[in-house]
Amino acid sequence: MGMDFRIADTFTDSLTRLTGEEQKAVKTTAFDLQLNPANPSMSFHKLDKAKDKSFWSVRVSSDIRIIVHRSDSSLLLCYVDHHDKAYAWAERRKLETHPKTGAAQLVEIRETVQEILVPVYVQQKSAAALLFSGVTDDELLSYGVPPEWLADVKLATESSLLALADHLPAEAAEALLELATGGKPRIPEVLVEQRSPFDHPDAQRRFRVMTNVEELQRALDCPWEKWAVFLHPEQRQWVERDYSGPARVSGSAGTGKTVVALHRAAVLVRAHPEARVLLTTFSNTLANALHAKLKWLLSNEPRLAERIDVYSLEAIGLRLYRSRIGPVSVASREQIRALIDVSSQAVGGHKFSVHFLLTEWEQVVDAWQLKGWEAYRDVARLGRKTRLPEAQRKVLWGIFERVQIELKALNLVTMAEVFTTLAAKVAESDKVIFDHAIVDEAQDIGVAHLRFLAAIGGGRPNALFFAGDLGQRIFQQPFSWKSLGVDVRGRSRTLRINYRTSHQIRLQADRLLGPTVTDVDGITEDRSDTVSVFNGPQPTVQVLKTVRDEIESVANWMRARTQAGFLPHEFGVFVRSTAQVDRASQAVAAAGLPFKVLDEHVDMESGYVSIGTMHLAKGLEFRAVVVMGCDDEVIPLQERIETVGDDADLQEVYDTERHLLYVACTRARDELVVTSVNPASEFLDDLLMPRQS
Repeated sequence: MGMDFRIADTFTDSLTRLTGEEQKAVKTTAFDLQLNPANPSMSFHKLDKAKDKSFWSVRVSSDIRIIVHRSDSSLLLCYVDHHDKAYAWAERRKLETHPKTGAAQLVEIRETVQEILVPVYVQQKSAAALLFSGVTDDELLSYGVPPEWLADVKLATESSLLALADHLPAEAAEALLELATGGKPRIPEVLVEQRSPFDHPDAQRRFRVMTNVEELQRALDCPWEKWAVFLHPEQRQWVERDYSGPARVSGSAGTGKTVVALHRAAVLVRAHPEARVLLTTFSNTLANALHAKLKWLLSNEPRLAERIDVYSLEAIGLRLYRSRIGPVSVASREQIRALIDVSSQAVGGHKFSVHFLLTEWEQVVDAWQLKGWEAYRDVARLGRKTRLPEAQRKVLWGIFERVQIELKALNLVTMAEVFTTLAAKVAESDKVIFDHAIVDEAQDIGVAHLRFLAAIGGGRPNALFFAGDLGQRIFQQPFSWKSLGVDVRGRSRTLRINYRTSHQIRLQADRLLGPTVTDVDGITEDRSDTVSVFNGPQPTVQVLKTVRDEIESVANWMRARTQAGFLPHEFGVFVRSTAQVDRASQAVAAAGLPFKVLDEHVDMESGYVSIGTMHLAKGLEFRAVVVMGCDDEVIPLQERIETVGDDADLQEVYDTERHLLYVACTRARDELVVTSVNPASEFLDDLLMPRQS
């Protein structure tokens, strides 16, 4: 039995805070340690002041030290930093096995923490109620609260809870946050007899065994990716459950919906050796990101990955259409706009704008694939409440009918048509194409997509699994899933713990949305009890005089973060539309950083700052995010407001524009700055002040 070599999440976290050159040196030392942990040339120093006598420091360079925990049979990399900070970290910690849960924990030694400072931004309530005075010690211990912290937990109030949570192991912090918001924490079941305290599920979230240098190399090159596919014990139940029909998990940004979708795919191919699984999402960019994450997740079981097809909806739709029905050419949005323009002039004698006609076409006629005057006359117009008089509808139908005839003559189809035709074809065959389909970003799938998915498996148990957040719906009109044969009532769950975004960023971003969102089928998603698991700096909102000032301000902010050790690929810069991309590019260039402008085909690359529109921000995440150009008339976008037919449509424009800003802000893990030029968007008032409910 050789040495067990492990790394702790505190090590990978601290590594990302060093500069690129320092990180290289640390990695080299880490590889040497793994290859030869007893190597005498390694300068191990005992830490005299540390309470835990198994902590040692390892010299990386003149000033950088790795803190390791060393026993006869194991070596654990715990932390890395400049000499004094590294020593101070170790002097405040000990590695111990929790007396009740049996999990290995790095515990902060209580007496080394002066007092729990309550952050200034928390308004003190006069009578601060104790949150856990009625909870027994035994119950608190069962959540992994270290014994020496019980007294503080008993004194916790709403305003001190987050500051306290920062000092506790993750499972204890999350359980307390859950209790404080009225939930009932689950205690992970330890099914197998543990060989060591490191085998406990809670410990496996923190400490990873590294079996060889390649694995260590991957974990250190992409520490974030490695942890990004880590499934939280609280989520495992939704992943492994047997569902009698279609199921959906939702949750606000950062609650791990994508991770749940990925693990669901893995669980299904593991359990059913013959099954084919489709993992699909909105865009090619996101499909590529899912593919990369799936590779990480199944790196030890590559054969399983062969049975999971990862495609964007459009790509899989076209692929199946070509193989089952025949060749196909899809009309672009520009072609359709041009056809509508021509037909509109040909019909004449009306005041409908091309913009109105295009949205009516996309959201009603094409979405529902209406093929005839009666169908159009009688369609229930859910999102668009415009009660058009019949005479006007007749004029409209005259225009749309010409567009349909013209498309046929040109041998062009729309994507909605592709999916609708495909759905009918799949429904009439008894052959199962995919045993299971898993859809990420499900809030943005359209009517025809859902018809196709319903045909794949609307009626079969475990066949359809959706992950999404109604608060991030930016492309689709709301419509009834149930009416199309996908009924998720009773099989719908909301995830509540946010792993991506700091408490401060989440709190501020949530102000853009109401506390609850209800879908057309009456299923309500509640974000009021979402809790973030870590603290960070307050996000900043800046309103500047000129575009020049804004560019300079953003450049300074990015420069300061770069000096603090942020790397180019850890920044995302987002704007409302392509019109503001130039502003963003100038700011990043002024900060002296290389960048790539994202489009559907360009993925994030190491070594570059990502700049993109808010629509492309979907599903991505960055350590630091800048949302630029939030000016009046830019968001909400003036031309969308001007071309709206009625109040119900106006509400829809405002909702999706808010969702866009919410999506952009919640891409940030640690740092967020939102900037604009005076006059600023009205949404910035909401970011600064809670919306009056």
